[in-house]
Amino acid sequence: MFARSLVTLGAGLLVSACTMIASPPPPDPAPNPPRSDETDDRCGAGRVQDRVGRTYSESLGQTLLQESGAGALRVMRPGYAYTLEYRADRLNVRVDEAGVITAIGCG
Repeated sequence: MFARSLVTLGAGLLVSACTMIASPPPPDPAPNPPRSDETDDRCGAGRVQDRVGRTYSESLGQTLLQESGAGALRVMRPGYAYTLEYRADRLNVRVDEAGVITAIGCG
């Protein structure tokens, strides 16, 4: 009789323990990376958008840097790794596998 009471008590404790465990709240979502809006054109990307579609060259890069007034130029090629820090004064020139400029923006 005593053993049966212990089994019943143990089973009851197990069931109540399972119902007491609460799952932790879901984590907060990661913040979005900083982005410039269209009014924030500190790198001057808006002044050189007419170069999208042209083949990139070092001389064109220097021209883009001068005409935009950007503090720095970064050419972003497919398959290469780049840092994620945001610099509003940096002109990012994205090119495809053939070296054609596909996008120009700040960052």
